[in-house]
Amino acid sequence: QVQLVESGGGLVQPGGSLRLSCAASGIIFSIYGMNWYRQAPGKQRELVASISTGDSTNYADFVKGRFTISRDNAKNTVYLQMNSLKPEDTAVYFCNARRSLINNYWGQGTQVTVSS
Repeated sequence: QVQLVESGGGLVQPGGSLRLSCAASGIIFSIYGMNWYRQAPGKQRELVASISTGDSTNYADFVKGRFTISRDNAKNTVYLQMNSLKPEDTAVYFCNARRSLINNYWGQGTQVTVSS
């Protein structure tokens, strides 16, 4: 079956960095667009960053210049490098693999907490 397993979350001070990873299995990773979403308590899930099969990237305005999404098709893994973290970045971060409305898969999420 399809599995997306996120890792790399944790507690970090404001201004710090974290690198999230999402390892995929059960799909042909290279033909899926990959996305990172996040959901803070009491808020809707929101798109953070996307990377296409051709390595085109898009970012939400609130992370532009601070976060970088990348993928390694040989390792079936997508990454999210997060720099200059702010308290408002605190959320559960979810990995998403999407090829179509049907072929749309989610990871279980990893907690990121930015606090002093």
